[in-house]
Amino acid sequence: MEKIKLKAYAKVNLSLDILGKRKDGYHEISSIMQSIDLADILEFEKSEIVKIFCDDHRVPLGENNLILKVINLLKAKFQIKEGMLVKLNKKIPLAAGLGGGSADAAATIVALDKLWNLGMSREEKMEIALKIGADVPFCLEGGTKIARGIGEILEDLKGPSMHLLVVKPDIEVFTKDVYNKWDSFGFKSSYVTALVVQAIQEGDIYKIAKNVKNDLELITLQEYPVIKQIKEEMIKKGALGCAMTGSGSAVYGIFDDLQKLSKAYEDLKKIFRFVFISKSIDKGLELYG
Repeated sequence: MEKIKLKAYAKVNLSLDILGKRKDGYHEISSIMQSIDLADILEFEKSEIVKIFCDDHRVPLGENNLILKVINLLKAKFQIKEGMLVKLNKKIPLAAGLGGGSADAAATIVALDKLWNLGMSREEKMEIALKIGADVPFCLEGGTKIARGIGEILEDLKGPSMHLLVVKPDIEVFTKDVYNKWDSFGFKSSYVTALVVQAIQEGDIYKIAKNVKNDLELITLQEYPVIKQIKEEMIKKGALGCAMTGSGSAVYGIFDDLQKLSKAYEDLKKIFRFVFISKSIDKGLELYG
């Protein structure tokens, strides 16, 4: 095999409880992560050199790029001499809380395992994923999961199918800043994960939508009133419930009426550049083409 093409799916947080800061600087969380069908497309091809191409000029292609971090880590771990060409068709917006960078890293782990015949076990892939970032283990498998620890302790859930509208305002929110402010303000978690888990187990999208919540909104709403504006507009237009995902700035709404969803999409598309109709899915990655 000389090349492989993958879809790397975004995620939303149906809940995000921040439980405290650890000694290593990470935060303990309790969250429900849900894969959605918005995806980056990545093509990997064996080469003598390592090079990443991307159709979005805002994506950093240097040493901070998570795809490059995975390539360098695996080259060192398995003493691989050859390189890799990566073409990234970026569909998941940056700095949105949708896990785009993490999904791309997860796709890179899977692609390189196949192309370089590394034969990694699930545990080895998860170990590599966690070294790259807290959301990468989830993105390797996707679906609907409870995430604990820093996001690496995962437990499967069987979620009902849901239709969502995702809106990202034209602001960039940086995860580290949001968590630092959470610590400095001394906020306490709203502990909604258990309620959302129960709603998912009952297969009740109305109960899920009623309880979706993200602790980090307490920080982001203070600085970016547009988050509140998007949520209010979605509710007005028929969303059953909505919340910010991750540390922001994307907001999703859950709909049970596809006509209202379509109308909300058309209306919000006139105001915001990144607006997507999406649905929940049961995977994080998929072979493409």
